[in-house]
Amino acid sequence: MAEYLSPGVYMEEFDSGGVPMEGASTSTAGFIGLAQRGEVVGLPELVTSFNDFRRAFGTHLSDNAFGNYRFLAYAVEQFFTNGGSRAYIMRVAPSDAKVAGNADAAGSQKPALTVQAKNPGSWGNAIRLKVVPASKAKTQIKALVGDASTTKKYEVKNSAGFIQDDVVVFTDGVNQQYCKVVSAQDNIIELSEALKGEVTDTSIQPVKTLGTCEFNLHVNYGSEEEVYEKCSLNVHTPNHVSKITAKSRLVVISDTSAASDDPVAPFEVIAGDAEATEYVIELAGGGDGSQANVTPDIFIGEDNGAGNRTGIQSFRDNDVVSFIAIPGVTNANVQLELVAHCELLKSRIAILDVAKENTREPDVAAHRNIFDSSYAALYHPWVQVFDPLDKKNIYIPPSGSVAGVYARSDNGRGVHKAPANEIVRGCSGLSVQYNKGEQDIMNPKGINLIRSFPGQGIRVWGARTCSSNGLWKYVNVRRLFIFLEESIKNNTNWVVFEPNDEALWARVHRTIDAFLTRVWRDGALMGNSPEEAYYIQIGRSTMTQDDIDNGRLICVIGVAPVKPAEFVIFRLTQKTGDQ
Repeated sequence: MAEYLSPGVYMEEFDSGGVPMEGASTSTAGFIGLAQRGEVVGLPELVTSFNDFRRAFGTHLSDNAFGNYRFLAYAVEQFFTNGGSRAYIMRVAPSDAKVAGNADAAGSQKPALTVQAKNPGSWGNAIRLKVVPASKAKTQIKALVGDASTTKKYEVKNSAGFIQDDVVVFTDGVNQQYCKVVSAQDNIIELSEALKGEVTDTSIQPVKTLGTCEFNLHVNYGSEEEVYEKCSLNVHTPNHVSKITAKSRLVVISDTSAASDDPVAPFEVIAGDAEATEYVIELAGGGDGSQANVTPDIFIGEDNGAGNRTGIQSFRDNDVVSFIAIPGVTNANVQLELVAHCELLKSRIAILDVAKENTREPDVAAHRNIFDSSYAALYHPWVQVFDPLDKKNIYIPPSGSVAGVYARSDNGRGVHKAPANEIVRGCSGLSVQYNKGEQDIMNPKGINLIRSFPGQGIRVWGARTCSSNGLWKYVNVRRLFIFLEESIKNNTNWVVFEPNDEALWARVHRTIDAFLTRVWRDGALMGNSPEEAYYIQIGRSTMTQDDIDNGRLICVIGVAPVKPAEFVIFRLTQKTGDQ
């Protein structure tokens, strides 16, 4: 309550109506798999195009290296081809994958810089670093401070950029003297040693100068280049090499130079040659690992706490993804863990693949029978695409294409529309051509087939979950409820800690009512009116006094979702003349 201490007119603002609600995103995908490069620990990385993916994770993997585990890049490409716009990627790597490092780090002489590729893989062997001398600050000495024969303090024109323990060089145009900065303040610099000879120079274009010693670092990988200017080996400076390169996408650099009081220029410390004009560091020893070490545990991942999770576990830190897949990985343990992850978070659905060699109905059904969850949907067969790596057509798992269809259907029609009877773009064939009779057997079991129809292209021809519960047998119904739950959860944080009374209940009712009315008008709910489409109950009918006393606000919402017209039946009869 505001205080009024003097007479006057006062204006107050207050909230009385419902708070506008924004629908949660439903078209963001998540993918897990092997890649050329990319972080294997931490948070999944967002990409918004396949070019983004290639910059962060590299390009397609060879069949000779990883077989059916190589399809992450192909799936992501198909996702964007089929209408996807946002995907979070988490890379995994075999247990024997190695990180590339500078070759001299393994020698008998310890290098000044220890350089490693940012993450495992043979890609790091192509990284090259070039070091060249540089200086971040240069000035002229105007006068000596104190006894000219013994002083180490000098008045300079500008002491900015000179920091304690910086190596500096004084030059008179011919000779050079190196020393370290002890202190620098108010244009007075104290050095570790007294400079010899006449050092002052007050001319407009001085010949005698005092400058810091740093180096520029150029990191190259293919067409990518990172340039770090004015790097230092002085740990007191903000441009210390480890600090200034901390955000590099290519390398991790550690300063392993031996501590010394000798004033040696950092470029000479790194290169070992004061006369050189540049020094090149090459990385080696990186390896992609072997297919034999691509085991289920690397996909399942480890939960080492926030920001340090791997594999599937890393997506526990991500609350944006709406559907997730591990392309080509059909191991039951991995897929069961992925489904369990979706059931735990209740904010996404798993898109599952079947092994390509499982072509007979009993084999496909046996794989389907492993799961019973409304948070999973299974698709088969594999789709044929052009492989830019081997320049030929290959078959890839359908999960990437289906994820793109999900996103395209959501953006074009809405999450309530079943993501089926949709063309699979960029697909020229199927690994198996199933017919209607075979689908009659598999569709009721929750196996979503991709089929080719003459004159209509290749289409997703199923929209069922892997649930035995008839209420949740359709993908769009499950995903609609995820959308509603996430939208309401994300937009009602303002309710927490508000006074739990009739006024709050009325505001919550108005907020949700306005949101569900919009959802109904978009065609996501059944009914000719909002009253037929949903109901909202909040108040004494949903809360006891004990609930209120314990800080609980309970709102009961019922909605009537639209179901897909899966079986379209036209009944025809003959019309006779007397009818």
